[in-house]
Amino acid sequence: MTNDYTGIAKQYEKYRVVQGLMKFINKESLKEYHRKQDNNKAVGIDKVTKETYEENLDNNLESLMTDLKKFAYKPLPVRRTYIPKGNNKKGRPLGIMSYEDKLVQGIFAEVLQEIYEKIFLDCSYGFRPKRDCHQAIKELDNIIMRKKVNFIVDADIKSFFDNVNHEWLIKFLEHTIQDVNFIRYIKRFLISGIMVEGRFYETDKGTIQGGVISPILANVYLHYVIDVWFKYDVKVRSKGEAYMVRYADDIVCCFENEQDANEYYAELKERLRKFNLELAEDKTKIIPFGRNTEGNTETFDFLGFTHKDSKGNSGFYKVLHSTSQKKLKAKRATAKQWIKENMHKPINILIKQLNMKLSGHYRYYGISDNYKRMRSFTEYIKYQLFKHLRRRSQKHNMTFEKFNKILEYNPIVYPKIYFRLW
Repeated sequence: MTNDYTGIAKQYEKYRVVQGLMKFINKESLKEYHRKQDNNKAVGIDKVTKETYEENLDNNLESLMTDLKKFAYKPLPVRRTYIPKGNNKKGRPLGIMSYEDKLVQGIFAEVLQEIYEKIFLDCSYGFRPKRDCHQAIKELDNIIMRKKVNFIVDADIKSFFDNVNHEWLIKFLEHTIQDVNFIRYIKRFLISGIMVEGRFYETDKGTIQGGVISPILANVYLHYVIDVWFKYDVKVRSKGEAYMVRYADDIVCCFENEQDANEYYAELKERLRKFNLELAEDKTKIIPFGRNTEGNTETFDFLGFTHKDSKGNSGFYKVLHSTSQKKLKAKRATAKQWIKENMHKPINILIKQLNMKLSGHYRYYGISDNYKRMRSFTEYIKYQLFKHLRRRSQKHNMTFEKFNKILEYNPIVYPKIYFRLW
């Protein structure tokens, strides 16, 4: 049995607030969420896996529900680890929760999703069902191609997930949610703390990256800080047309008039400061962009792609989207390191695993007009594979002829376009 959340939507449509949400945190919903978990996920500080939790599943869930009902349940600190991120030696911080916290947060996140999908605006795409990065790029492409756009404000928020203000976030949630106990547990999630190499650190701000509930909480925060402000204030006051596309904390705004773009940029800094956020000015810029900016060579990056003014084969204006040089460089470095570390595996297994990685790359970057950039990445991978196979041969007798013969029986997958913008 799974939760039927339709009552939440009906309640919001009638009263514009929701109550009685704790009833959705029940044994059946927790068991269902448990079934969805991956068997191979990293463990939190509790060292509990899905397999070990399942050994005594009913008793574990009964005990958990007893604690939840008594408000004796307290989330454990999140174990912080780091995953590779380009050339960043330290890597990207990732929070790994204890197993029960993952289950509880998962149901809380589902409830919040059901509430806020009725509230969120169409301009936001990140961490929402059926609204992915490709759709965000397509929407941005449609705005620039079809609307009166002459200037772009490419904005970046500095360390957004680390600086979300808890007091403001709770105020935003309480605007719609009138369930004291539900809010009480969200507060506990936010201040559960982190463990880094055995040391505990308090979390008095921010949402833990890697937390199940963090994406929806981040979207709630930015909905009120950015989206609502842009739609009902910035857009209304603009002398010309104004549009925005936001994917999580990546924001691109399109303006008809330069004055509107400049005023928005100045006001954005003050707006973010009010909510304890900061604009990353070294990554934020105003550039001329659009069909009326003939000869413009300015570009901007959004969601791993570089976007620039261009013309199609027919001579008409279009926006060209290609893998950003920064991302391509990082992807090449990561792939080169992986091949180096795995070069001694049997060739058929090595290429099979490499193809899985390449397929993932193509599925993300395989959008209209980006085939050449993807193909250049494939050729780079082939060269690195040849170089490392030759290096592992003691006599360096791996020739291009032998290498090509290997690829006949173990072919490298080639790119294709998975998402068409037009």
